[in-house]
Amino acid sequence: MYIDPNTVTSPKSKVRSVKVLYDRGPVEYSWSIARLIYGSEERIGIRWNGDENDSKKGVPLANAHPVWFILPKELGPIVESKVEELKGSRDAELFDGYRQLAADEEQEAEAKEWIEGLIGDAY
Repeated sequence: MYIDPNTVTSPKSKVRSVKVLYDRGPVEYSWSIARLIYGSEERIGIRWNGDENDSKKGVPLANAHPVWFILPKELGPIVESKVEELKGSRDAELFDGYRQLAADEEQEAEAKEWIEGLIGDAY
C-alpha cells in the first residue's frame, strides 16, 4: 500500500510544515524527499512510501506510524540539489511525451473525440 508522503507528520510533537520535494508516487519501491520542520529546525527527510511487496506502511516506522528519516544537516543541500536534477529530467520526459502525442494526428483526433464525449456527459 502506498502511503502519501504529504500525510506523514509523525511524531506530531516534532514534525511540522511538511513540503514534499519529490515523490515517485504509487509505484513499486516508491520513495520521497521532503523539507520539513523537525523540532525547531528546517531539515530534509526521506522515506520509502511502501508497496504491496514489502512494508505496507513504508519505512521508517515508529510505533507502527510512518515517519521521516531525518538526514544529517550536511547532506540536506546535496540531496536537494539531486532532487532538482531529478525533477528536471522528469519534466523533460513529460514534455517529450506531450510533443510525441501532439505529433500523432490520429491519437490527437481520438483524444479530442474522447474529450468532447466527456463534455456531452456533463450536460
